[in-house]
Amino acid sequence: MATNTNDMFSLGGELPINRLGYGAMRVTGEGIWGPPDDPEAAKQVLRRVVELGVNFIDTADAYGPNVSEALIAEALHPYADDLVVATKGGLTRTGPGEWPTNGQPEHLRQALDDSLKRLKVERIDLYQFHRPDPDVPFEDSLGALVEGRDAGKIRLIGLSNVTTDQLETALDMTPIASVQNRYNLTDRDSEDVLKLCEEKGIAFIPWYPVGAGDLANDTLQRIADEHDATIYQIALAWLLHHSPVMLPIPGTSSIEHLEENVAAADIVLSDDDMAALESLS
Repeated sequence: MATNTNDMFSLGGELPINRLGYGAMRVTGEGIWGPPDDPEAAKQVLRRVVELGVNFIDTADAYGPNVSEALIAEALHPYADDLVVATKGGLTRTGPGEWPTNGQPEHLRQALDDSLKRLKVERIDLYQFHRPDPDVPFEDSLGALVEGRDAGKIRLIGLSNVTTDQLETALDMTPIASVQNRYNLTDRDSEDVLKLCEEKGIAFIPWYPVGAGDLANDTLQRIADEHDATIYQIALAWLLHHSPVMLPIPGTSSIEHLEENVAAADIVLSDDDMAALESLS
């Protein structure tokens, strides 16, 4: 029988966090564009995140843009001593659902400074390069983050949407604390990146962790029924059981849904459960 997965992970070997975090993308407006319809309700969700014991919140300057970071500061600053707020830079926004890349070092330097101001901190715990820019050498973009860390503006550096080759290149330049790639029960294209993270002791943060509408499956529903859980809770529990470096960050704008997600960390899947779920890929 597998053990309870509601345990801790040491991010970068120095920041202890609970393995189920919160992704703050959904506290913005439709299309991840503009403010939410009810900013006060969004801030209530953020406060409830912390009340539930979640101490890792992931955001980005592109969420809104700028809206998610600002709401986090309005709701939670001054931050609890054990709360880790991670953000990202490297994307720009031209409209709802539009995410152009910008990995120019000067853009990343300015993005970092702007995130520091919005989050009301002097140093960001985990700053992640949001997506490699095909028009900018990867090393140049990452170099801007290394400069930010050396200047005391970044504590730990992370990557997002990278290949194993890019991760290896990054590791030749600097320690990497986390990788955030798309990954869920039905989309395991980044399995090779996950395995490299396991080998190196790097946190793997799966975005789109429950696969939204892609989870309709008789096996999944049977296991959910046996645990008196939803299929989405089982999908999150599977992630936590699948790898010890996995740090899911399900996002929501609903307190009810948030509480449901957090409860998934207490689900104990059996070896038979895991074997059945692993076969769904």
